[in-house]
Amino acid sequence: MQLFKTPNIKFLKYKYIALAVTAVIVLAGVLNITVFKGLKLGVDFGEGTLLRVMMKSPSTEGQIRDLLQTVGLGKSQVQKTGNTGREFQIRAMEAVSTKASEQDQLEAHEALADKVIAALRGDDGRAELSRGLVDLNAVDERTLSGLLEGAFPGSGPDAAQKVIAYRNQNGIIADFQDLAGIGLKPEAQAFLKDKTFLGKLTIMSRETVGPQVGADLRRKAVQATIWSLIGMLIYIALRFKLEYGVAAIFTLAQDVLITMSLYSFTNREINLPIIAGILTIVGFSTNDTIVIFDRVRENQKLMRGKGLEEVMNTSLNQCLGRTVITSGTVFLTVGALFLFGGEVINDFAFLMLIGTIEGVYSTIYLSCPVVLFWQKWFKPKNARRR
Repeated sequence: MQLFKTPNIKFLKYKYIALAVTAVIVLAGVLNITVFKGLKLGVDFGEGTLLRVMMKSPSTEGQIRDLLQTVGLGKSQVQKTGNTGREFQIRAMEAVSTKASEQDQLEAHEALADKVIAALRGDDGRAELSRGLVDLNAVDERTLSGLLEGAFPGSGPDAAQKVIAYRNQNGIIADFQDLAGIGLKPEAQAFLKDKTFLGKLTIMSRETVGPQVGADLRRKAVQATIWSLIGMLIYIALRFKLEYGVAAIFTLAQDVLITMSLYSFTNREINLPIIAGILTIVGFSTNDTIVIFDRVRENQKLMRGKGLEEVMNTSLNQCLGRTVITSGTVFLTVGALFLFGGEVINDFAFLMLIGTIEGVYSTIYLSCPVVLFWQKWFKPKNARRR
């Protein structure tokens, strides 16, 4: 399929405008990160406890904060997720001594998570627990299996598995009558109704990170990004010339800075999957850059006597169809993930959308101009003619 028969677009005619726009976005992003809003670090890179919970009945963020206020955690970050009005993401933090051991720090944050859960349960839930009842919406499969096995030897694990599977599928058990259709024996249903209660919430996920671990992960994320850039510089410098490697590094550094800037502007969270996505963008952008540089090298032999800018414009036009098809395919895929993939993958899909567009843009309007400027500033005239 040939999208463009004989394109003749003067891409590099607009290089100064493109560089100015890029500089404005990067500068604004750096100022926003360092002076104003900063980056919203996920629990991976910070410290504290991140809980995703589903409430038994619809609530508001204000109601959740009021419950947390009763245990001194009113400043916790509370964010509604999904469309049901019952799902929330809560990030709670509490000062922990950095002199404490890593294990003690993690235990302190685990206790903080328990404190959050206790607050959300409310007085009624705490009263039921004090009576020796088990919260069926919070109990793990192993504990529930042991409870049922004591009353129904031989069938406890199977019954527990059915209950937990139903809870995972529906998010929360709203009524004991809901268990009638999952294959439990009537006596098992009666036993659960007598020995357990249905708490106000269920824990969908729970992550805990201490300050030492968070700092270590931040350091390793930065190192991974820097080493990937250095590796690209060495590879491209050896395969082409030094100026091409330098241009690629400028391109990739700009890709990373613009991505971080847009995440800062949109107040999206930076976590480990996002760092993995940034490294993916680095690889995607490098691939596109290498294809263009390879075509430039071929055309320099075929177009002897022509200026480098003309050779680059020709090469960009020759690769235009391939770039549109490959990048367009990725764009449609991650676009579908962004629109229909749900809350969990939305930030990653947003990142890949940025990277798909940015990878093409930076190859044309940063990689090629940097090589041009290098040739102009650092190469003697007779070398440029050759």
